[in-house]
Amino acid sequence: MTAVMTIPGHIDPVPVPRPAFEGEDKRVDLVGLSRDAIRVALEEAGLDARQAKLRAKQIWHQIYNRGATSFDAMSDIAKPQRAWFGERFKIARPDVVVHQVSNDGTRKWLLKTDDGHDFEMVFIPDADRGTLCVSSQVGCTLNCRFCHTGTMRLVRNLSAGEIVGQVMLARDTLGEWPSQPEGRLLSNIVMMGMGEPLYNFDNVRDALRIVMDGDGLALSKRRITLSTSGVVPMMARAGEEIGVNLAVSLHAVTKEVRDEIVPLNRKYGIEELLEACAAYPGANNARRITFEYVMLKDKNDSDEDARELVRLIRKYKLPAKVNLIPFNPWPGAAYECSSEERVQRFSDIIFDGGISAPVRRPRGRDIMAACGQLKSAAEKKSRAELDRLAEEKQAALA
Repeated sequence: MTAVMTIPGHIDPVPVPRPAFEGEDKRVDLVGLSRDAIRVALEEAGLDARQAKLRAKQIWHQIYNRGATSFDAMSDIAKPQRAWFGERFKIARPDVVVHQVSNDGTRKWLLKTDDGHDFEMVFIPDADRGTLCVSSQVGCTLNCRFCHTGTMRLVRNLSAGEIVGQVMLARDTLGEWPSQPEGRLLSNIVMMGMGEPLYNFDNVRDALRIVMDGDGLALSKRRITLSTSGVVPMMARAGEEIGVNLAVSLHAVTKEVRDEIVPLNRKYGIEELLEACAAYPGANNARRITFEYVMLKDKNDSDEDARELVRLIRKYKLPAKVNLIPFNPWPGAAYECSSEERVQRFSDIIFDGGISAPVRRPRGRDIMAACGQLKSAAEKKSRAELDRLAEEKQAALA
């Protein structure tokens, strides 16, 4: 028997068959639940309304402020009641399969869900910040042709608990409990890991609300960026219901090229995408939209492409900056990275147009943790297999 997962929101659903899963541990996982949902769960387990409200507040604080991983650590709850909670509820983290550290300090975790599926997250330390790249799906709905993750089939959406659990696991590793608003190593979050966040909207929204809650993980929305390949109908909703910074995987300025490397463009074209960016709630010069642009040799890196990018940003009056990303190679990739000279020339043209266009320095390449390289298994596919998978994904989205 298979359950059918549909993509939430006002868009054409993408049905994804997956096996129904019931683990041996029947306890309710509290990670990823709102305060009110925790209270309801406690009431359903037998606590009266007054006790449930009090305990929900205490448990919330212990989980998200103190970093508790078991009820035994909750000193503000009497020992007999801790045992009662432990029999009925759990405080889970994703299981770590492999934890790698790059020569440049970048960390990558290969994680496993309760039903045995792999996904990855990455932490990138810099002098002035530490950024956690969080995944939203096991595999990916889309098939961006330069992206290693795009060669994977979508297995399922990650739950809100599995998404916020990545942040908590990183905090565990970095020793950042209890939560402090200042002086953190983990200061920023980007929803740029495996998957398309706007095709898992409800779970991403619920997880980020916990991350942003002042009594939760307490990370400002200004330090969180959600990246989309251009799921236009969900962008305004993301701005209204989540309100974090927006990044758009643009990567091309003509229909022909973007149709090839970001096939979602065939469904939501460049003009429609840029109109949605212009209407994104909260976007202004202080909170600019970031356009991600991977540099592919002889594909999207000409002087004409750079000038057209400037023209489009001006045409739609977008408060924007451009992140230029040297292509990070992976086995079987059909593209090569533009030369350093070409990337710099492209950047100079955009800067001359009055738009910031820094070149992102690749991080974690030696452990396949760089942008576009995340993939949970080292499976090898032929070019024909990759093309066939891309066609299947495009047919599902069309």
